[in-house]
Amino acid sequence: MKFAHIADCHIGSWRDPKLKDLSMQAFIKAINISIEQKVDFVLIAGDLFHTSLPGIDFLKETTKKLRELRDLKIPVYIIPGSHDFSPSGKTILDVLEEAGLMINVVKGTVENEKLKLKFTIDEKTGAKITGLLGKRGMLERTYYEKLNKNYLEAEDGFKIFMFHTSLTELKPKALELMESSPISFLPQGFDYYAGGHVHIVEHKNLEGYKNVTLPGPLFPANFYELEFLKQGSFYIYNHGKVEFVPIVIKKVFPIKINAKHKNPEEVYEELIDIIKTSDFKDQIVLLRVFGKLKTGKPSNIDFKSLFEKLYEKGAYFVMKNTSKLTSEEFEEIKIKSDSIDEVENEILKEHLGQIKTSFSKNEEKIAKELLKSFAQEKGEGEKVYEFNERMKKEIDELLEL
Repeated sequence: MKFAHIADCHIGSWRDPKLKDLSMQAFIKAINISIEQKVDFVLIAGDLFHTSLPGIDFLKETTKKLRELRDLKIPVYIIPGSHDFSPSGKTILDVLEEAGLMINVVKGTVENEKLKLKFTIDEKTGAKITGLLGKRGMLERTYYEKLNKNYLEAEDGFKIFMFHTSLTELKPKALELMESSPISFLPQGFDYYAGGHVHIVEHKNLEGYKNVTLPGPLFPANFYELEFLKQGSFYIYNHGKVEFVPIVIKKVFPIKINAKHKNPEEVYEELIDIIKTSDFKDQIVLLRVFGKLKTGKPSNIDFKSLFEKLYEKGAYFVMKNTSKLTSEEFEEIKIKSDSIDEVENEILKEHLGQIKTSFSKNEEKIAKELLKSFAQEKGEGEKVYEFNERMKKEIDELLEL
């Protein structure tokens, strides 16, 4: 048996068009490799798209690759992720499944207040696949708490469980503030656990759980991920062996400068020296400047000029991060994490309970959901009034939770 395990494609992520297109290229490359490797089927463990209603251009290209898999008789099994899912329950994945391009394996019934999942059986290999969707703010936790695990564990044969949630046992220190659930929430005794959601690369065997696998994103979704991962990736299960497959679309050139005890001019000159002696041709360049300046302000560093020089040397795209760059003239704001999600979590927890609401018991979860909803962009071809109505409906449904 041979299958590809992909997760967190986030097709259409990033605001800049040049970076947004790279997520599409990464998906195309991963599918091409899967075809070349003659896999029996493909698993996508959530977040195929970055929004529940992706742009037409990205939808068109994605559909083209999924149709190619279908024509080659390579099934695609998927679970919705936190970005695929919307509070209204509508997702483009339903349309793609109706068109016969993929199969959503999250299927089941509620019996005696317990969630009884059904297995989807792959016709060629006989693999039995099931799983649970991911929702924003760890709202999927309720499904795991009500899951009938005994039924799933009693099933024989080669079994795959797909999940899109954060597991405490696999959570790195950098994400220690992220909410998570213990692996005991998952049924034991499966042959492969295809995870997603947490953008880390991990493959572990734990007691009662073998081949617990997180493939990482197909393309990094933010500055920190580009700096830390430098590439996308997925896994191929090859007759018992779990093989890591890197996805390199553009090389990443990270530059870190400690501004401690320096002035803006010294920081600028240090960066200029690196630029003069390095090759940036067709690479993503990351400028991270941190520390406390001895004089001057962060705004005194001429980043505009630095960007121009980098693009003159052929850089594909340039980004900077000065979130931890301060000066004697300003009070330092201490943030424990570079992750936007973690920063939001810290700020939310700091201000919880300051305003009386009708949803006090679920204030943190609903606040996170509202933030995600407000961050949505108007869909391709969607009229303003349609976007407003969709947003209003989603927010009304959220507040009713």
